[in-house]
Amino acid sequence: MKRRHERWALPALALWLLWLPLAAMAQTRAWLEPDTIAAGDSVTLNVETDQGAPDYTPLNVDFALGAQSSSRQVQWSNGGMQRRDVYTVLLTPRRAGVVQVPALQVGAARTAPLTLQVNAAAVATAQSNAAAFVETEVDDDTPYVQQSVGVVVRLYFASQLASGELVLDTPQGASLQRVGEDRTDVRQINGRRYNVVERRFLLIPERSGALRLPGARFSGRSAGGFFDDFFGNGGDGRMNAAAPERTLQVREQPAQAPQPWLPLHGLQLRYTSAPATARTGEAATVVVEAVANGATRAQFTDLPVPDLGDAAQVFAEPAQYDETFTGSTPRLKVTRRYSIVPRTPGELVVPGPTLAWWNVDSGSAQQARLPELRLAVTAGRGGVPAAQPIDTQSALPGQDAAPAAPTALAATARAMPAWPWMAAVGGLVLLWLLTLLWGWRRGRPVPAGQVQGQVASTPRLGGGSTADLRRALDADGFDQVQAQLCAMAGVDRLEQVIERLADAEQRQVLLDLQQARWGGQGELTALRARLRVAFRDGPHWSATPANDDTGLAPLYPTRRP
Repeated sequence: MKRRHERWALPALALWLLWLPLAAMAQTRAWLEPDTIAAGDSVTLNVETDQGAPDYTPLNVDFALGAQSSSRQVQWSNGGMQRRDVYTVLLTPRRAGVVQVPALQVGAARTAPLTLQVNAAAVATAQSNAAAFVETEVDDDTPYVQQSVGVVVRLYFASQLASGELVLDTPQGASLQRVGEDRTDVRQINGRRYNVVERRFLLIPERSGALRLPGARFSGRSAGGFFDDFFGNGGDGRMNAAAPERTLQVREQPAQAPQPWLPLHGLQLRYTSAPATARTGEAATVVVEAVANGATRAQFTDLPVPDLGDAAQVFAEPAQYDETFTGSTPRLKVTRRYSIVPRTPGELVVPGPTLAWWNVDSGSAQQARLPELRLAVTAGRGGVPAAQPIDTQSALPGQDAAPAAPTALAATARAMPAWPWMAAVGGLVLLWLLTLLWGWRRGRPVPAGQVQGQVASTPRLGGGSTADLRRALDADGFDQVQAQLCAMAGVDRLEQVIERLADAEQRQVLLDLQQARWGGQGELTALRARLRVAFRDGPHWSATPANDDTGLAPLYPTRRP
């Protein structure tokens, strides 16, 4: 029995001896390489553990995280197996001074906090003749709350880059959005040639008070040159640069500011199309353009739609936006087209649009206003005004009350003799007989020879030309385009125009136009371009068939000779 216990004791002792070094390695620890760096440089954080990957989330407060990696090492030492899992992450401090690396959670264990010394580096400028430097330009150092602030970051580097990263951190208490694509340029500064990369941002403060804008940072690696590599002067090729941080003093929204709140550097309104005349039932096009310095599309309010009451109908197309930069200031151009259809002849007064805004340069409330338009409205085609709603409660101009008209008409009818009525009835009977005769002749079969030689005729069309249609598509509203098509087809409604078109593309674009205008779906600008393409050579009308082939044998077959 004793010999049996000794036989099991020896393997157990061996396993225990192997476990001792592994237990020693089970401790989780972290260290920095190095622990002192200059501003703009990076440091490597190492975590050794057997608890799995660490949680790096607490590091995002004071560091920008770079490349991450992990490695596993297994080795035999002192007769036992040792395993090491090492996780590494590249850290770039967001500020200078003493920066605390917080404790990290690694499985069931935690690392000890570490201290990193970040020495403030001399900010490289154009005068320092540095290999790389960064500039930050802000268009307003004392903005208002919710004002769009243009920020431009420029990176200057003298050597060709193999890789690089340009970062501007979002400050607390504001939103930061990158705008557009990077712009590149080449400049000569102090006799040295620099490549320039320009990047634009929009900064919108969310609360008043001091707003600290961190300096933009660049870290990269130069591609080097032949002589640097040959003589060994290239080093590791690392290039780091940082711009000085800026502090903005954000002002609160003034109590007397107009609403909605629209802080701008400037606002101009103008008419790009303003007719002086119009006709009833036809659309007159008015185009308004607004140019706002210091605004984005998300901030700008819509251009108002004029209210003309019962005098005219107003159809407003969706506004078109164009966002650009003027220097470091955002600039927004808004264009909106209105189609005005007068109902009655006379003078139509269209009030000019008005926009209230706050001038951030002078600190005062202002209004941008356009003068009213006075349109001389004449009767539509044929001198007949558009149909008007009948008001039975009011008298027509130059007449007494409405009930008096039927009474006078009845009295006139009673005073008339009987023979005019008899002549009218006789005329109706004669017209009916002529209609029967025309229908009988039309229903007679056509001889085969005559059918073979017959040519299909085109439908009877109205007035208007392809040139008039092109002008309407280029400058007028969609109501004028519809009126021109109806005039060319000799019909009253757009549905009738669609029925008479033979081109499937033309029919479809008109159907899409109806859906976009009255259903509120689709982009009218794209539809206008499609209309120009589809009707570039005018409408393609369908031909009237020579005879209607029903597929049935004729009721009275023609005798063969």
